[in-house]
Amino acid sequence: MKVINIIHDSIVDGEGFRSVVFFAGCSHHCLGCHNPQSWKMENGTDMTKEQIYTEIMNNELTNVTFSGGDPFLQSHDVSELAKALKQAGKNIWCYTGYTFEELLVNRSHISLLGTIDVLVDGRFELEKRDLSLLYKGSSNQRIIDVAKSLQLGETVIYKN
Repeated sequence: MKVINIIHDSIVDGEGFRSVVFFAGCSHHCLGCHNPQSWKMENGTDMTKEQIYTEIMNNELTNVTFSGGDPFLQSHDVSELAKALKQAGKNIWCYTGYTFEELLVNRSHISLLGTIDVLVDGRFELEKRDLSLLYKGSSNQRIIDVAKSLQLGETVIYKN
C-alpha cells in the first residue's frame, strides 16, 4: 500500500485517541484540501499490511482512522488491513471524498465498508467549511454509522 504518513494519538480524526493512516492517492482534488501532497500515489511510501498493522498495534491504547488521500483508491489492500485490525479489537473510522451511496456501487468498496465502524463521507467543500464542526471539515460531509446503515439499507447518521 502507498502511505503518506502514520501519526499516533490524534484527537481530531474520530472519537478518542486514534492512530491515523494517511493513504496516498486521491482523485477528488478538493479546493482547499488540507493534505494536497496526498493526491499523487507516487508521493506515498510502499508499506505492507504487516508493517502498517505492527505500527498501529505498537500503540495499544489507540483506535484507528484511515484518511488520505482517499483510502478507497486502495480499497482491496486497505480492506485486508482493516480485517486484521478488527480482529484485534480496533474501532475503525474512515474519511473519504466519496459519498456512502457512491461507495455502495463498487464491490471492492463494499468489502472495505464492511470493516469500518464510522465513515466520514463527501468531498470537502471550501464554501461550506466550518471550523466548529467535530470530525469533519465542511457542512456537506456526513458522519455515518456504517454497520447500522448496511443493516437497514439506508444511511444512518452516527450518534456519539
